[in-house]
Amino acid sequence: MNFLYNKIYVNFYYIEKMCYKYLFFYINLEIKLINKINKMLYIVPTPIGNLEDFTFRALRILNEVDLILIENYKTSKKLLNFYKIKTKTKCYHIYNEHCITNYILKRIEKGEKLALISSAGTPGISDPGYLLIRSCIQKFIPIECLPGPTALIPALVSSGFSINEFTFIGFLPKKKKIKNWKYYPKKIGQ
Repeated sequence: MNFLYNKIYVNFYYIEKMCYKYLFFYINLEIKLINKINKMLYIVPTPIGNLEDFTFRALRILNEVDLILIENYKTSKKLLNFYKIKTKTKCYHIYNEHCITNYILKRIEKGEKLALISSAGTPGISDPGYLLIRSCIQKFIPIECLPGPTALIPALVSSGFSINEFTFIGFLPKKKKIKNWKYYPKKIGQ
């Protein structure tokens, strides 16, 4: 009986060892395939105010992609000209995102790399972009969101409040009259 138990144990040990061997093989294969993927959507945050608040990685990505989707032509051209980025651009804003999302998805699926930038800050946060990002996720198109400038975190840090946790519910509307006060705290720190 003990001999049979040892033989079964040894067989499971070798089976487990072979499984790990194949698992590592498939992980390495997957990493190699990911590195060879041509199609990609990059979400690239842009400087808020100071054009020098831009990362080297964001600069490299904008130079490497096939097309840059821009929210505002005038603002984005200032940034692209400042860094001498010659990549082709196409407008992608709140007024046309529903119309051109399928066109953009087809370009990415053909193997192109595209970058999405907003006028200032990170696309998708109170800016156009969520529709394209959601569509890419549904079609299993790889997305890479770069870290970068944001207005929220510097505002929190410079407030002087203890920031162990916070909730972001959006930016205040530009109109003087705020319609839904129930969503905003009545006192600071509440």
